[in-house]
Amino acid sequence: MNKVRMATVWLDGCSGCHMSFLDIDERLLALADKIDLVYSPLVDYKEFPPDVDLTLVEGAVSSEEDLEKIQRVRQRTNLLIALGDCAVNGNVPSMRNAVGAQAVLERAYLEEGLLDRAIPQRGVPPLLPTVLPVHVVVPVDLFVPGCPPPADAIYYVLTQLLEGKEPDLSSMTRFGK
Repeated sequence: MNKVRMATVWLDGCSGCHMSFLDIDERLLALADKIDLVYSPLVDYKEFPPDVDLTLVEGAVSSEEDLEKIQRVRQRTNLLIALGDCAVNGNVPSMRNAVGAQAVLERAYLEEGLLDRAIPQRGVPPLLPTVLPVHVVVPVDLFVPGCPPPADAIYYVLTQLLEGKEPDLSSMTRFGK
């Protein structure tokens, strides 16, 4: 049996969606029989591979690095899923949109009382003018809302897709949300 080549990606967010994915607990073993995890912050792969069947994307697009990553992921992925409210609508990362990227950098790095007051030139990717949900940048095939989505919802989505079915998320109440 051919396994589904799956990836997970973390953009600008808190990693709560990945934690919720791990909260699938022992059901991960059942998924492991059907999925080959080819890229994820949970494993040590460095480069996003080609020919990925399914990718779960957590987080919003807020930096040039995020933008390049999500474009590469979309090019190499058959089915792209926006996982969680940051990916779906920008959520908490997009709160900076009201004040602008430069104001956030100045507050973080130039505020009075800091020892080395300077905006870093290395290690902090250049920020986009505004934070964007994933679907504004690339086409998204499925949206799984929640902050984070419940483990049961993630498991439901994955098992439905693995069975060749389209998940019905019209009522998230069945997952406690």
